Amino acid sequence: MANDAVKAAITHDPILVDLALQGGGSHGAFTWGVLDRLLEEPWLGIDGISGTSAGAMNAAVLVDGHAEGGAAGARTALENFWRHVSEAARFSPLRRGPLDVILGRWTLDSSPIYVAMDIMSRLVSPYDLNPMGKNPLRAILAETIDFERLARAPTKLFITATNVRTGRGHVFKNNAVTPDVLLASACLPTMFQAVEIDGEPYWDGGYSGNPTITPLIRECKSQDTILVQINPVERERPPRSAAEILNRLNEVSFNAVLLKELRMIALLRQVADPGNSEGAQWAGMRIHRISSEVLTELGASSKLNAEWEFFSLLRDEGRKSAQVFLESHASNLGRRSTLDLDVLLKQI
Repeated sequence: MANDAVKAAITHDPILVDLALQGGGSHGAFTWGVLDRLLEEPWLGIDGISGTSAGAMNAAVLVDGHAEGGAAGARTALENFWRHVSEAARFSPLRRGPLDVILGRWTLDSSPIYVAMDIMSRLVSPYDLNPMGKNPLRAILAETIDFERLARAPTKLFITATNVRTGRGHVFKNNAVTPDVLLASACLPTMFQAVEIDGEPYWDGGYSGNPTITPLIRECKSQDTILVQINPVERERPPRSAAEILNRLNEVSFNAVLLKELRMIALLRQVADPGNSEGAQWAGMRIHRISSEVLTELGASSKLNAEWEFFSLLRDEGRKSAQVFLESHASNLGRRSTLDLDVLLKQI
């Protein structure tokens, strides 16, 4: 765990917040660190969480852990989950190559297995490569989450997956969340078969909501939403290599729906009638963001790196970023947005 000296004495009146957690494979360990730090603050209550892909895993684990043992239980559950993921990948052929290890890089770019898998994923369907549809995360989820308790948990949970047939996002709530729902939310179509739920095939929720924010506004009491963002919105330099181009395409795709939803929120805040209950919800919505430049510097292949040392590095960066956010914006929670949404309206 990070040193307790990182903590600052932050006092605040009790306040409810919602959390919106993006997906991003192993980079979700950054979100774990953010959550770990936020859970240390007794004045912060969590009303609802929306998550996609790795964000969905973090969200479900937190909600279940919190239902069992409060904030301390949630922190323990999150650490146990990420340890299980790392242990399951200990003997995986997807490891850093010698050059990456020597240079202290966390990417898998020089790993022969990763390079071969990356090429094969563009030529061969996962229905051929993995005909049994096996996913090691299934056993981990079943072991670390009590889904019956999750269904009864007081914290509202919203998990997004993309319906392959319709192309629309589907939001699953507490009592509908199962291991299959979480696997569907993280189902990259080039790596895994679509996950079937109630006769419908689903892919990664990032294509339709990364994460979905609207349910937090409509169904939660809190008017403060903290977005934990993993995928960079902007990059200073254009991509050059084939891998960089594909990575940037995925980032743009996975951020597009989120930016569109934030733009809609900005517009509704301006035109909503605060005189009625629904209008007041939109007019009073406050958005905040926690992110890190460190994630921008990591290569796309590092999203498949499951080494515990890498998870620990990202966790510590997440804790640090949450600490910076609290020191800068704790006093703004419950009062004003710290993420400027109006600038999105100028970009239309």
